[in-house]
Parts: sequence; structure tokens; C-alpha cells
Amino acid sequence: LLVAHQPDLGTAVLLALTGLTVVILAGLSWKVIFAGAGLVLAALPPFFFFVLHDYQRQRILTFINPESDPSGSGYHILQSKIALGSGGLLGKGYGLGSQSQLNFLPEKQTDFIFATLAEEFGFLGCAAILLLYAAVIFMALRTASLAHSHFGRLTAAGVTSTFALYVLINGAMVMGMAPVVGVPMPLLSYGGSVMLTVMIGFGLVQSVRVHRYSEVTASKSSLF
Repeated sequence: LLVAHQPDLGTAVLLALTGLTVVILAGLSWKVIFAGAGLVLAALPPFFFFVLHDYQRQRILTFINPESDPSGSGYHILQSKIALGSGGLLGKGYGLGSQSQLNFLPEKQTDFIFATLAEEFGFLGCAAILLLYAAVIFMALRTASLAHSHFGRLTAAGVTSTFALYVLINGAMVMGMAPVVGVPMPLLSYGGSVMLTVMIGFGLVQSVRVHRYSEVTASKSSLF
């Protein structure tokens, strides 16, 4: 709620989804999960009309029909789709993308870095990148499954879910399958803060692997 109040709805949604993933993995009853999902769906219409800011509502409407304002609010999505399609199967080559190099594609080094790579390295290049992401996610989930401690499992799974959601949301955004939000592509987007947080997350996962045979037990003398 504090992050959403900034306002930064994209990051707030990401935090909520990560928290929901951890709660589900911790063993929350499916009845409670389905009941909560029903309440969220019922709250979406009033949330859209009375809580979201005007620019946030415009992002959702633009996602539904980006062609309604091609030179304004729909510019980002349309240019990203053009870059994705112009790359073809093998791409135009490193540094030879017309959309990115001629600055038609906005935020080509951060939020839309995946579209830049698609134009320069094509479908095969993007598929290779996604396979590498899938390998990282698989190894991190493998680490979570090997941990003897419930806390270790939830820690590794929570960090992994955050990483996976970043990849999923950013990839869907640049392909026009999700509204445009300020979510970077981890390990690819320019910026030191996102790289630092991702590396800290990897460090936590590695720590879970190193201490996978340790078990965290509750102490009767502990206050927590």
C-alpha cells in the first residue's frame, strides 16, 4: 500500500504477487485463496474508477486499444511491436536495429531492452535469452526444493518468484500483452539498483543451498 501510494502501481502489484506466491507455498487453504480472489475481482471495477490515477487508467485503456492514440499514449507499445516484428527470425545484427538506433523505441536501454534485443538478434536470440532465464529459475526452484528448512524453502521460492515475475511482466509488456509499467528486465536492463537487488536475491538463494541441511526450529525461550 505504501509503494502504491507513491504512486508506483507496477511495483506494488509485483510485491503483492510475490507475497501471494509465498503465502500459497506456505500452505494457505485453497478456500481462503479462492475467497480472496473473488473479493479482488469484485473490487476491480470500483478500484479502476475511484482509486487509480488518470494516467494509470489511461495505461490500461491504451493496453486494450493502443491504436486509439498512436502518437501519444499508445506510442510505446506500437513502437515496441514494430521492433519485435522487424527483427524477424535472426535479427538485423548487433547495433543495427532501426527502431532502437534511430530512437523510435523509447527507453530502449531499460524498460524496452527486450524489444531492442528482439530487433537485433531476432526470434532465436530472444528464445535463447528466455531459455537462460528458465534455467536460472529452474535451478533456484531446485535449491528451494532441496532445503530441509521450511524458512529456507520459502526464502528461495520467494526470491525466485520475484525474479520470474519481473521477466514475465516485462516480456508481456514489450509484446503488448500487459499494460506498460516501469518494470525492468532483470540482468539486462540498464541500472545499478536493479542489478544490485537481483544479485542480493541470488546470494540469498545460494545461502539457502549452502545451508540446505540446516533446520530452523522454534525455541520455547524465544520471544518470536
